[in-house]
This record gives sequence, structure tokens and C-alpha cells, in this order.
Amino acid sequence: VVGVITSPTGAVIRDILHRLSDRFPRHVLLAPVLVQGQDAAAQVAAAINGFNAMDPSGPVPRPDLLIIARGGGSLEDLWAFNEEVVVRAAAASRIPLISAIGHETDTTLIDFAADYRAPTPTAAAERAVPVREALLESVIEISRRLIGGMARLFEDRRLRVELLARGLPDASSLLGVRMQRFDGVVERLVMAGDSFLDQKRQAVALTAARLRRPEQVLTEKQSRLSLQGAALAMHMRRVIGQLEDRLSNAGGRFQSAPVARRLSEGKRTLDRLAPALDAAYARRAESAQTRLTALSDLLESYSFKRVLDRGYAVVRDSDGVPITTVDGARPGDAVGLEFSDGSASAIISGDTSGRRPAPKRGRGKKTKPDPDRDPDRQGSLL
Repeated sequence: VVGVITSPTGAVIRDILHRLSDRFPRHVLLAPVLVQGQDAAAQVAAAINGFNAMDPSGPVPRPDLLIIARGGGSLEDLWAFNEEVVVRAAAASRIPLISAIGHETDTTLIDFAADYRAPTPTAAAERAVPVREALLESVIEISRRLIGGMARLFEDRRLRVELLARGLPDASSLLGVRMQRFDGVVERLVMAGDSFLDQKRQAVALTAARLRRPEQVLTEKQSRLSLQGAALAMHMRRVIGQLEDRLSNAGGRFQSAPVARRLSEGKRTLDRLAPALDAAYARRAESAQTRLTALSDLLESYSFKRVLDRGYAVVRDSDGVPITTVDGARPGDAVGLEFSDGSASAIISGDTSGRRPAPKRGRGKKTKPDPDRDPDRQGSLL
């Protein structure tokens, strides 16, 4: 696609279209602009920018080449192509641009910003497209040369293959030796297989001859079992007789009169010792009960409940943990007070630093320091 920026009327556009049609017909997009006058520069710059802004994949394809053309004229007529806006647009164009302004002797600033300067609009069209017939002839010539080269290459390869084939031995003679060797191996293999089978048959026959018949083995086992059963029965009768003799001898030693006499003596001894055993058990139980009572009284005396009976109380925090130091009680904390007959709730207030104000100094009577009132010593609730 060729984009042409020129006047829609006049000989320039006709020359360009005619030359493109003669050489290589292509699609042409025309941007009609003024080529002289006050608004010419702005329209030419807008046309260049418009072509560059087109989407290559849009419904109207973006041109692959731009031609800016104008016929000859005076310097004033061509001045629009010396304007800065036109020169900057031509320099910033991403599409290749051919300038064809005036005649061959005319020079404008856009010629220096363009990718190529053509002396005339017709020369610009010739530069834009090649001659189609010349391209076809070139392609045909190249195809002919390619086909000829491939034919010569194939012929050369064919001759080389024929030469190599002549150096190879005959296939029948090459395979004949291998076939003879193969037949010999097969024959030896068959003979070896038959010999191997004959050897195995003989080995099986010899093994079968050495094996005894199952009926014979079973008869021998039954005979041995009968003999062993008879020997076992005889041995059992002998052992039972010995045990009966030993039992008879032992029964004579365990007669009823001596046993009864020993039982009577044991009963009298048990009757004599039973009262003493009962008295000893009673004394042991009474001693244990007395000791248990003493320990229970001692445990009860150590209980903090007895201290509560004397006017003391146990202070616990909200989790039920006893508070044993003044630092553990902060102002505003809710505490529980446990007395001997119940419990109550309270709120900590006042100073809980643990230090009492120092007494006023005077000439009063000196008193002994009370260890229970020592501010640095925590009193015990127990």
C-alpha cells in the first residue's frame, strides 16, 4: 500500500497513478492537501501524522510507503515544504517517506528530512515500486537456474551411487556364505537338543529305578509303628505297676490314727493361742486409734481457721489467690475477705506503698521498737 500526499487535482497525482499502474499496480491511499498557501504546511504535517497513526491491523491498512509530491513552481509556491512543522513531521515519520517537490533543480527542507529525494513525482513512483515484468523475469530465471542446479545435483548423486554400487560384492555371494553358516549352526543346534533330551531321559529312568514304591514304604512304616506300639504298651504296664507298688507303700505310712492325733494337738494349741491373739489385736487397734486422734488434733490446731477465730481475716484477689504482701494490693482492686464465719468483698483504697509516716520527734519517753510494727517487716496473718 502506497500513501500519496498531494493535491487531488492536477497532473501530479495522475502521473503517479499512471506510473504505478505501468510498473507494479498497488493500492494507493490519497491524502488530499493544499500544496501552497497559508494552510498548506499544517495540512501536509497532519497528513503525515495521520498516516503514521493508522493501525496496521485496522480495516484500512496503514501504508508501507509515503510519497509527498508537488509540481514545479517558484520559491514562494514551494515555501510550505520549508516550514518547521512539515520538516519535523517528516523526520518523525515511522513510515519510509519519499519527497518529490518541484523539479530536479528545486530543493526544500523536507528533502533533507525524507528517507529519499526524487527529482520528480514520476521518479518517486518509479522508486516506490519495481517493474513487475522484470521481477517476473528474474523469478523465472532464478527458478530455471534452481531447477537446473537440482537436476545436476541429482545426476551427480546418481552417478556416485552407481560407482559405489559397482564396488560392492554380489548380494547372492555375500548372503551365500552367511546362509551356509546359519544352516550349520541350526543343524548342530538340533543335534545338541536331541542329545540333551536323551541324556535327561536316561537320568530320569535311573532315578526312577532307585526310587521305592509307595506301597512298600507304607508297609515298612506300618510294621515299625506296630512294633513301637507294642513296646510302648509293655513299658506303660511296667510303669503303672511300679507306681501302684509305690502308692501301696506310701499308704502304709499315712495311717489315720497318727494323722488324727496330730490334728487334735494342733486344735488344742490353736484354742490356747486364740484369746492372746485377740487381746494383742485389740491393744494394737487402740494404740493406732489414740495416735490417729492426736495427729488429727495437731492438724486441726495448725489450720488457719483457728487463726480466723481469733479475729484475723484472709485477703484474696479476684482470682482467689491469697494476698500476703502490701505490694500485692493496688488501690482500686476488688478483694475478698474470709472470716471465721463467712466472707465479704472490699475495694483497696489509700496508700499501699507499705511505708507508714514517721512519728513526730519530741521529748517523749523512748519506747522499745516493736518488731510487729516494723514498716520493713511484713506481718503474718497466721
